[in-house]
Amino acid sequence: MSLIILTAILGVVLMLSALWLKNNASVHVLAIIASIVLMGASVYELLQAPANGTTTFYFNNLIATTAFTHKLNALICFGFMAYIFLFHKHITTVGVHGAEYFALLMFSMCGVFMVVMYQNMFTLFLGIEIMSIPLYVLAGADKRSTKSNEAGLKYFLMGAFSTGFLLMGITLIYGATGTFDVSILASKLGTQPSILALLGVLFLVIAFAFKASAAPFHVWSPDVYDGTPTAFTPFMASIIKVAVFAAFIKLFQGAFSQMHTTWSIAILAIIVLTLLIGNITALYQQSVKRMLAYSSIAQAGFLLFAIYATTALSYKGILLYGVVYILSTLGIFGVLVYLKDYSYQGFKGLASQEPILAFTATVSLLSLAGIPLTGGFFAKYYMLNAAMQKGMPLAVIIFAVLMAAVSVAYYFRVIRAMYFGGAVSENVLHSHVPIYYKYILIVIAIAIILLGILPGVATVV
Repeated sequence: MSLIILTAILGVVLMLSALWLKNNASVHVLAIIASIVLMGASVYELLQAPANGTTTFYFNNLIATTAFTHKLNALICFGFMAYIFLFHKHITTVGVHGAEYFALLMFSMCGVFMVVMYQNMFTLFLGIEIMSIPLYVLAGADKRSTKSNEAGLKYFLMGAFSTGFLLMGITLIYGATGTFDVSILASKLGTQPSILALLGVLFLVIAFAFKASAAPFHVWSPDVYDGTPTAFTPFMASIIKVAVFAAFIKLFQGAFSQMHTTWSIAILAIIVLTLLIGNITALYQQSVKRMLAYSSIAQAGFLLFAIYATTALSYKGILLYGVVYILSTLGIFGVLVYLKDYSYQGFKGLASQEPILAFTATVSLLSLAGIPLTGGFFAKYYMLNAAMQKGMPLAVIIFAVLMAAVSVAYYFRVIRAMYFGGAVSENVLHSHVPIYYKYILIVIAIAIILLGILPGVATVV
């Protein structure tokens, strides 16, 4: 709970720091310190957390924490700290208001923690809006780029549109049950909910599918991810997406658990469409950044398996998938942000010029593809295993495995360009890569590999 207050305070401090910090170096230091403080606070809360099965309530049951939320908060804070360490210099080069960008990121993190720890649908709505509104500004932060302006406008319009579905769903659920409290909803709805409740659940499925960029409600995300300044895209594509799925799993496995047979059909259809559209469309992209946008859609398809499966394994799966996906996304975007050209040809010769960057990109892409000895393999395994335990049709499981195999094709196009594309005479990077940056990338690559060997680390921390 203290993380919500802390991020709000840190956001204000970063915002006001623009008045007295006149150089970017000081802003960078302050942002890094803020991310470390946030990480330390999450670890402290995790160590002080009660045993599994215990729920602690705050603010008249508006906020609730469990062992799962403390673990997820710690993993999200670790990802955010890694993000700030990697991209702090790139963030301030987007425009002239560097400190304000860090403040917006911190305010968005405040919404992330509300979304993870909500116990009331009113808190869920507030959390999603607090998380999303700063992102609309960040997406359009590069005023010199028409693509960035377009991304900001599209993100805002589609965000407002999905918020309408969210509010309508919450309103209908309240009309059917007379409560916003997630812990009471399951008993109120029962196994035979009213038409009003069913419509409410349908609207919430649509709203969350929009926020998670799941098909067929994904059409906004490729343009937004592609147009958003590269320094902000990994934050939106990883940390924000994991938070949305944390909210998703809490609502559907808690409040709507007794209605599983009703909404599971819709989730199955969304899973199939998301995996199909995300992977097949990614094959035909010429820009690696846009390919990663469609890859993010495909990854959402695998995260949806945790929503379908109302088992303890799905919670472990989303913890592992969350940290692996965040690290893999940061790893590949940490390389992409230094390239002159975002096409596949732009990676040509990277292995000979910058072997550490090429190695990190390779490990990250192999993890996203779910190759063994990377964290992505066990992340996908946990998701599929949890779905099988819940009785998901075997045909859907096989289809998901086939789509994972398809993803190997477009991920390996990047690897092939780096290692087998031939040498190039000119530098493929637009600027020199600092030595500390390479160390961070190595740590990320090693962490992804360790999670592929010891996946339980992410679920027992």
